[in-house]
Amino acid sequence: MRITAIDTYIVGNPWKNWLFARVSTDEGLHGIGEGTLNFFTRTVETAIHELKPFILGLDPFQVEIVSQRLIRDVYGDGAQIHMCAVAAIETALWDIIGKACNQPVYNLWGGRCHEKLRAYANGWYRGPRTPENFAEKAREVAARGYTALKFDPFGTAWRVLPRYDFDLSMDIVRAVRDAVGPTVDLLIEGHSRFNVPTAIEVARALEPFRPAWFEEPVHHSSVDAMVEVARRSPVPIATGESFSSKQQFAELLKHEVVGILQPEPLTMGGLFPVRKVCDMIDAHFGVVAPHSAQSPVSSAACVQLNASLPNFLIHETFDEFNEPWVEEIVTHPVRVENGYIPIPDRPGLGIDLNLEQIAKYPYREENYLPLFKPGWEKRERQG
Repeated sequence: MRITAIDTYIVGNPWKNWLFARVSTDEGLHGIGEGTLNFFTRTVETAIHELKPFILGLDPFQVEIVSQRLIRDVYGDGAQIHMCAVAAIETALWDIIGKACNQPVYNLWGGRCHEKLRAYANGWYRGPRTPENFAEKAREVAARGYTALKFDPFGTAWRVLPRYDFDLSMDIVRAVRDAVGPTVDLLIEGHSRFNVPTAIEVARALEPFRPAWFEEPVHHSSVDAMVEVARRSPVPIATGESFSSKQQFAELLKHEVVGILQPEPLTMGGLFPVRKVCDMIDAHFGVVAPHSAQSPVSSAACVQLNASLPNFLIHETFDEFNEPWVEEIVTHPVRVENGYIPIPDRPGLGIDLNLEQIAKYPYREENYLPLFKPGWEKRERQG
């Protein structure tokens, strides 16, 4: 079998354009993958087509060789943009291999470790930044059976948090805790907003609400900063979604202070690199909650990944809180049932693109998530 073509498609989701790749072979099998990166959709799409000549004619089963061609052989480090382009192709190869073997992808990596996957809801708090809105939406999500909710209560904060915003952020967390009770896990999203002193102050203020984690409190580019926060925080720190190499994980893990890691298959160059990093994390007694904040394609890919991980903790899901047409762009979309995701046994990723539906939602330049613009929580179309 040989790779004969790579086609790309963009879906204009209002809060983030989604980028898909479809890898075709000379035996009629094809696979799909995703390369979404917030504002850089067109950039990653161009990178996919620039990389394409390196692998046309190769055997799709030779995933490591393909990845070396796409990463090592270009002799350049494009970080997240580069890795998202590689991931779109690499994920599609596993889809092809699974179809050729008539097996779900997780069976190619040692098999399924779980009967079902616990899920946490994200993107559910669309609306104004008020304790009342967050509490109302949290009650609705908990009523659907979710046992964990993630949210960013910090507005447009960057580096520091003014006193009014600090108090409002804690009021929001308090309101959510009161709304859902003590048995639902709260996952507090930091979006890399803070400097070290502010992150530590926020972490200490969060302690009474017993969050399951405080995520990305400082920017991922400084492992030393993340380690300092983790050592002084009374609540668990989670991070890793922005890393684009296994060396970054190795640098963080050697400090033995962060036990919840969130590798992102897109920024890591695909599914198998994350599978290997999760073994590294397991060697340090860590658990993993791979980042899955893109489209239903990424959701399906992460289900395959998470099903194979003995140190899996929890699966992120946005799909239920996206636009109502989202499930129409793929076949067999991932569904959450009473807070858990059933693990499918269909070959490959278990889904395919619905190209007719995709064509209805074209790329729009203003589709991105502006995390430092007032009102971003409403997730409205920009521009």
